[in-house]
Amino acid sequence: MKKIFLLVLVLLFQYSFSKPINETQKLAATCKIWGFLKYYHPNVADGSKNWDEQLFQVLSKVEEAQSAEAFSLVIENWITSLGEVKDYKTSKSTSKIDYFDKNFDLSWISKNDLFSKSLSKKLKFIEENRIQGKQHFVDYVNGGSMSLEFINEIKYPDFKWTDKNLRLLALFRYWNYIEYFFPYKYQMDQNWDKTLIEFLSRFDNPESEKDFVLAMREISIKLNDTHASTQMSQLFDYFGDKFIPADVKIIDEKAVVVKLKNDSLAKISDIKIGDVITKVEGKTIAEILKENRKYVEGSNEPSVLRNAYWTIFNGKSDSFEIEFTRQDKTEVKLINRYKYKDLKIQFPDEEKWKILEGNIGYVNFDAFEAKDVPNLISELKNTNAIIFDDRKRPHDVMYAISDWLNPEQKEFARLLYPDLTYPGRFIWKADIEKCGKSNPDYYKGKVVVLIDENAISHAEYTAMALKTAPKTTVIGSQTGGADGGNYRFSLIKGFGSSFTCYGVFYPNKKETQRIGIVPDIEVKPTILGIQQGKDEILERAINFLKKINN
Repeated sequence: MKKIFLLVLVLLFQYSFSKPINETQKLAATCKIWGFLKYYHPNVADGSKNWDEQLFQVLSKVEEAQSAEAFSLVIENWITSLGEVKDYKTSKSTSKIDYFDKNFDLSWISKNDLFSKSLSKKLKFIEENRIQGKQHFVDYVNGGSMSLEFINEIKYPDFKWTDKNLRLLALFRYWNYIEYFFPYKYQMDQNWDKTLIEFLSRFDNPESEKDFVLAMREISIKLNDTHASTQMSQLFDYFGDKFIPADVKIIDEKAVVVKLKNDSLAKISDIKIGDVITKVEGKTIAEILKENRKYVEGSNEPSVLRNAYWTIFNGKSDSFEIEFTRQDKTEVKLINRYKYKDLKIQFPDEEKWKILEGNIGYVNFDAFEAKDVPNLISELKNTNAIIFDDRKRPHDVMYAISDWLNPEQKEFARLLYPDLTYPGRFIWKADIEKCGKSNPDYYKGKVVVLIDENAISHAEYTAMALKTAPKTTVIGSQTGGADGGNYRFSLIKGFGSSFTCYGVFYPNKKETQRIGIVPDIEVKPTILGIQQGKDEILERAINFLKKINN
């Protein structure tokens, strides 16, 4: 009996220190450790190692590990092979740094069930004695301190999707780019660790090339960032490279034609502004959106709906069937698709500015440039009010216009940038962004700024600046919710990606990401208004100004 008891104790002891481990757990932990060492270990972050090759070598050893302790031993031996990490004493900075730590979390180093105590201790020591010199794999653009760029990455010109090591490398690179350098990671709908677990099998063992390619696209959509999407030529193979000759707006789960890309091509298919498309190839717009929204980037719902058009209407065939409603009559017909180059999109000339009834100035931000500002001021300075249409990307006129609209300098934004000396942490820029100047001859009339989901990034930043002017009202609907620098980069051959690389907040540190610019007066276009040829946001602005001017 005593022998049996001892045997049970031995077995329990062995089991407690021999935790089974599955492939997903091993790969997820390897991804996190590989990225951590890439940006923290002094003998790795300095570029002295071929870090991709190091990954390929350790992956084969990780695959052989059948228990948590075996995995920890593989990783510990790997870290030891990288060379000594010297213990140093950091000198305390005399300047106070305003850190933003909502994204920062290295607790996994000591809280992972797969890690032995000695492995956790090694990783913690590396964090505390991280690289003190220049980062080899990431830097600020042109020696600045805001926009970043990933550098010195091997391009792999012969990349093939069938290469498992390179598939995993692409995932590991991307996941760690976001883990350490995406300022809005904390605002994602899904925890970034969970996203890694979700996608690992599709990179480790995809069902097909299509599965792998779509996984590359889908993981970028998880950022909930209108700037964030991965682009690849294969998307056209799967969704089709032919477009309809019209722009649509999704309203009430219907696609309403709001603009014609080419009048002649639209006429061939009898497409008219105001047509309400309810089905495509027998599927409702709602059904198609439900199937495909995982491929569509967007910080918020209006942005997703704005960007979803290609997943609804693109295809490979020259024509396809739609169900649509016009003048309360529902019909089914075929309409044509065209290669993008064959659309020959028409861009009619637009007025830069004009004076509307009631001595109200109207400024089309999309049409005029900084060189036009003096003439604009000369012609609109005596108006009762000015409407600035910010629903398309404005040129770099924000500061010049703000100088005219403001009687004095005003704070309008705080910026947040990644701390490359401590990856994963972010720092508030010391100086608050300002616009305007001391100007006794500033514009005295009312100011209205028009916005909607088409106002993204620089347009949102512009709206924040113009909002500082006296008597300013913002009218319209929720903007794109991606306010900050849009960084585009190559992930691996054939796959380019992007995301917002630095943060933009209000002076009180309130977010604009995902929220966008909140209008003072909310107005959304309606199907009836589009059919009647109305610009309901502009009309609301005009009526608002006429009412307060009377």
